[in-house]
Amino acid sequence: MPPLPPPLNHNAQNSRPSSPPLSLPDLPPPQPLHISSSTQPSPSSPYPPPSSQLPPTPSSHPPHNEQPLYPAPTTPPRRPAPNLYVMNGIGSPGSPPPAYMPPINGTGYGYSKDEKEKEQDRKTSSMVPVPRAATSAPSPTSSKPSPIPSVSPGTSLHSTKGATGLSRTLTTSSISPLSPYQRYRGWQHEVVKPLEEFIDEAVDPRDYYLDLQEIAEGESGSVFSARLASSDKIHKLKLPPLTKARDAEERGSNKPTLVAIKNIPILPSGSPKLVDLRRELKLMKGLWNSNILGMDAVYVDLVEDSLWIRMELMERSLADVVALVPEGLVLLDRMIARFANDILLALDYLRKHRIAHRDVRSDNLLLNSHGILKLADFTHAIQVPSEGSECSDVVGVVYWQAPEMRSGPYDPLKVDIWSLGATVWEMAQAEPPFSANHQLASRWPPLTNPNNFSPSFHDFLRLCSEPAATRPDAGDLMKKSFLQNVCGRPVIQQLLSRCTQIETDMQAVEDEP
Repeated sequence: MPPLPPPLNHNAQNSRPSSPPLSLPDLPPPQPLHISSSTQPSPSSPYPPPSSQLPPTPSSHPPHNEQPLYPAPTTPPRRPAPNLYVMNGIGSPGSPPPAYMPPINGTGYGYSKDEKEKEQDRKTSSMVPVPRAATSAPSPTSSKPSPIPSVSPGTSLHSTKGATGLSRTLTTSSISPLSPYQRYRGWQHEVVKPLEEFIDEAVDPRDYYLDLQEIAEGESGSVFSARLASSDKIHKLKLPPLTKARDAEERGSNKPTLVAIKNIPILPSGSPKLVDLRRELKLMKGLWNSNILGMDAVYVDLVEDSLWIRMELMERSLADVVALVPEGLVLLDRMIARFANDILLALDYLRKHRIAHRDVRSDNLLLNSHGILKLADFTHAIQVPSEGSECSDVVGVVYWQAPEMRSGPYDPLKVDIWSLGATVWEMAQAEPPFSANHQLASRWPPLTNPNNFSPSFHDFLRLCSEPAATRPDAGDLMKKSFLQNVCGRPVIQQLLSRCTQIETDMQAVEDEP
């Protein structure tokens, strides 16, 4: 009788029956590792590429299954939010073709640590790992980093047991308070030094601005919505008086204070964007007007080596409103008059300070929740030495450019009035002037439905296109009859609600199977 097989062990779930040893066939030799070009540093990187000739050392390369100490931060996937725009250079459905728009560039943050620094951090760090931007490989789910730290689900850097605040852990020193030199060491100190007079160095912005959500990406960086922390330390923030009053009003209504944070990377090699930012901050220093979107504060984020610029959170751009006209939105004569009046209030204020914006268009006009239209993006703005001064550089987008800007020296204060007229024409026609046939002229193209608008509207539009020598200024235009019949703010707020409803209906149609 043949022997019985051994009994099976049903309680050992992971046990396998023993087998005799197998003789494996000869395997082919391992193939060399080919590094994808996508993981190589960009040509503009200030650091040399890693050498493929050097073998990895055990101390500098963790095992395959070990989690990196500094994971690349990722931006969670999100649905587009066309009703939240706060920054310059944002495209919209009503924008001109890409050839006429400023490019949108994704940029990296910070710098990479060398292997000795990483090894030292592993030995000495006992806090929650701090994500650094621009590690050796980019995040596979995002083309650029985000100022939102990447942490495990359900955890918070500020609420983790044993941690009393991310910035406090990063910047604690035996000397308090920290001086600018102590806070920004090495290349950071040299890069931010030109902006020192504008930076609020007493605070870490991550202690005060929470729940960052990316809402837009523009020419110079990304924009995030953020909630102002409910803290007794709010008084430490250096903010303009009008901004403090607005924050206090929102806190008094028991509503969360929401703001916009524009994020600009700081690179060791410096950036022309920081030069432009300093010029813009210097130009707008001391300017406060209810129809101008200013920069309320500037901070340095040491976690990801970037600047945080606080601004008012806006609902949408005027270009977004105009883009919904073909979808059923109606812009009445009185609504256009209200928007034109808000633009003129901003231009008249700038003229009194001898500042020309030179890029007035619907993309740079933003609406807040109260229905107030504000002029934004002072990238091309200049200080005019005196009345009648001329300049010759061509800036802005061609559909809104005054004709004299393309033909020789021009009065920069007068070109803003032409651009205002082009924006009014755009609101009436639901597209920028000259965009249909790309044939530029010194007078507006005829409107498709001129009878939909009042005689005072047509007279106002004609005055904006007068030759520069006879073109009225903002103060003269505000006296015209067209602006004596503006609608109230509640009407504009209802218009914004209608925009949201149209977008919701459009999204529902797209989501249908």
